[in-house]
Amino acid sequence: MFDPTYTDEQNALIQTARKFTRESIIPVAHDYDEAEKFPVDVFKAAFDLGLMNIEIPEAYGGLGYHTLDGCIVSEELAYGCAAIATSVMCNHLGALPLLVAGTEEQKQKHLRRLTEEFIFISYACSEPEAGSDVAAMKTRLVRDGNGWRLSGQKRWITNAGHASIFTGFATLDPALGHRGITAFVVDNDRPGISIGKKEKKLGQRASETCDVIFEDVPLTDADILGEPGKGFYVAMEVFDRSRPMIGSQCAGMIRRCLDESARYAKERKTFGKPISEHQAIQFMIAEMAMAYETTRLLYNKAAWEVDKGIRRTNTSAIAKCIGADNVVKCASDAVQVFGGYGYTREYPVEKIYRDAKLMQIYEGTSQVQRMVIAKNILARG
Repeated sequence: MFDPTYTDEQNALIQTARKFTRESIIPVAHDYDEAEKFPVDVFKAAFDLGLMNIEIPEAYGGLGYHTLDGCIVSEELAYGCAAIATSVMCNHLGALPLLVAGTEEQKQKHLRRLTEEFIFISYACSEPEAGSDVAAMKTRLVRDGNGWRLSGQKRWITNAGHASIFTGFATLDPALGHRGITAFVVDNDRPGISIGKKEKKLGQRASETCDVIFEDVPLTDADILGEPGKGFYVAMEVFDRSRPMIGSQCAGMIRRCLDESARYAKERKTFGKPISEHQAIQFMIAEMAMAYETTRLLYNKAAWEVDKGIRRTNTSAIAKCIGADNVVKCASDAVQVFGGYGYTREYPVEKIYRDAKLMQIYEGTSQVQRMVIAKNILARG
């Protein structure tokens, strides 16, 4: 039975992540966003503290934490800055295909690097014409003697310009649809790999997003994850395990909206009294509190199901979708509570508002989540 009570170890982990966020993220988040600069020093500090790669098993040098543990850390980091939380989370996302489908040799080779070195691993799935529609990808994987050749373009790849390793997906033949998708892992120094321009984004600007171009990149059988043609199922398993963490980031951002709004509402006065005494403001703050509790409980349940090995496609999709929709509304309301000040860069709610929109887009849009949820419900006997 699902139990939302945290262990003493998890509570200690929360306090560690919360202290790191308070001391190392919040003071610099605004400046990195303004400069659109990748905060390598912050990521290195997170790595040194054990807040990156948190779910890599002990067998590969990791701490052996579970999905719920990673989610509660992600909530705390997103409270300080969604962009920084995203780039930290994406090391976990990039490692998931290896955890899901990698051989023991592949895991020892690549996962151990992530625990022994401060490096990034990027997840290369989306393409210019294939984002949420994974089966529509055009990146090709073609047999070449005893090996393979990889060619294609990946888009919206987080941390790509800093990645030492890429996990991703290509098709053996576009006509095969999802039955042709194949997962792979490759180091960034392989001939034929290049990185495109850094995207200029609305929000999450401290997290860099670039294209990755593969031009006749030579691969061996040792670079293929799982069985050729079965990569679609790897991708779906990855999303089931990663979407709770998106929900956790949404929870952190909502909690920040709530805290900032409540603090400001008690200080700001109109008509001779603090705006916290106006019912219109109270209702928005109450809605934020409800959104936080709903989002937190949903991502906790989704992560718990992952850790228990329960089929969780629907729960993960619901946690991601409701979290994303909630944070967009809460961020909008937070700007409203601050009024004209909320529309300026002087206060953090403006940044949260911009950052929040991405949550409804990446790792499957909110519309795609609804399709997943409905399909699973309607398929029940």
